[in-house]
Amino acid sequence: MGKLRLVWVFLLSGWLYSCSSDNDTLDQIEQEQGFLTKGVYPLEDVGDLDILINEIGNSQYVLIGEASHGTSEFYTWRADITKRLIQEKGFNLIAVEGDWPAAYSLNQYIQGQAGGTAQQAVQAFQRWPTWMWANQEVATFSEWLRQHNQSLAQNQKVGFYGMDVYSMWESLEEVRAYMETADPAIAQLARNAQICLEPYNRDEQLYAQATAQGTSCAQQMQALLEAVQAYRSRQPANHEAAFNAEQNALVAVNAERYYTQMIRSSTGSWNVRDRHMQETVNRLVAHRGNGAKIVIWAHNTHVGDARYTDMATSGMVNIGQLIREQHAAQGVYLVGFGSYQGQVVASSMWGAATRVMNVPAAMNNSWEDILHRYSAEDKLLLMRELQDIPEALQRRGHRAIGVVYNPASEAGNYVPTVLPRRYDAFLFIDQTTALNPL
Repeated sequence: MGKLRLVWVFLLSGWLYSCSSDNDTLDQIEQEQGFLTKGVYPLEDVGDLDILINEIGNSQYVLIGEASHGTSEFYTWRADITKRLIQEKGFNLIAVEGDWPAAYSLNQYIQGQAGGTAQQAVQAFQRWPTWMWANQEVATFSEWLRQHNQSLAQNQKVGFYGMDVYSMWESLEEVRAYMETADPAIAQLARNAQICLEPYNRDEQLYAQATAQGTSCAQQMQALLEAVQAYRSRQPANHEAAFNAEQNALVAVNAERYYTQMIRSSTGSWNVRDRHMQETVNRLVAHRGNGAKIVIWAHNTHVGDARYTDMATSGMVNIGQLIREQHAAQGVYLVGFGSYQGQVVASSMWGAATRVMNVPAAMNNSWEDILHRYSAEDKLLLMRELQDIPEALQRRGHRAIGVVYNPASEAGNYVPTVLPRRYDAFLFIDQTTALNPL
């Protein structure tokens, strides 16, 4: 992410949805609670996921969200769902909202190609906010994946990859380092791009400002990508190192596009990012070949279908929408998360220190408030059972907490949402605890 990369969060204040229920009558409240007598199931332990796993069926794509990047329960339940999908449904790919180079380093640990501990492996994620992936919850899951993979042949091991777009400098360096031996002429193209970027000292904001004045390194990036693509075409189809190099070159190209858009249009940069995520998922599935089944981890704002929020009116798309549109025939299942109150890891401003913050009770008449009023317990909602209930299809605020968070300014954190259309299932954790950064 970047200082302007969460512009969408602050733009939510422009989408402000009136969540006030000062004029609600007791009859209205009872009516709101009443429509949830269908489709609501207890969520106490992993056994309660049976109905969700059954619902997912033979879907090839399962996207699992989170309402914040700093809530422990979102990570642990997401891991529990993914474990069962791996064990019971044959899922063999995980793509996360993280940088490709760092996730690839963790993937090497998960696949048994690197030593050390899981706690050390997750600390490959050095970009702020590091707590998103360098945390105990991810380390615990990574260790489980490593153990699961131990007895499997290399082509059967579960892979863990990053699908985000931010690592322009890091990805260029990965390409250069690999090509120094594999193809020195391509290594020189990578150096050309690095030389072009040198004046900006790894400062995305500075580069974005320069592009607004007509300066660009796009040509060098594109030349590198085309050369790496040609190199990969000469290698065996399953050549992992060539695939990694090509993906890093693609990240560099799309990162440059993202940073170019970042200073011009929040919608434009958002769409570059989510379309890159979609492209990465498609590439992973194609590279894996027959039998590929993928779990995608990202924030609700990426996972929940944008067409059923006010994002659509701003021209934004997201990976949940794009994957649904492209792969409906192969089976796409979207899982969202939410909570009523608790604690979260976040920062008060971009780049600031990590803090544990209190998350206040959800705003009146928001989805989180209605679910809490229904019962102050954790629960699982299956959205197909709510499709014919008019009250369930009303647009209501749905809380989204970013890495920058101010609990005193909650109103701007609610995305107007038709919940049963945005997701296929929804896990509601009434009281949450903070993530455990390493």
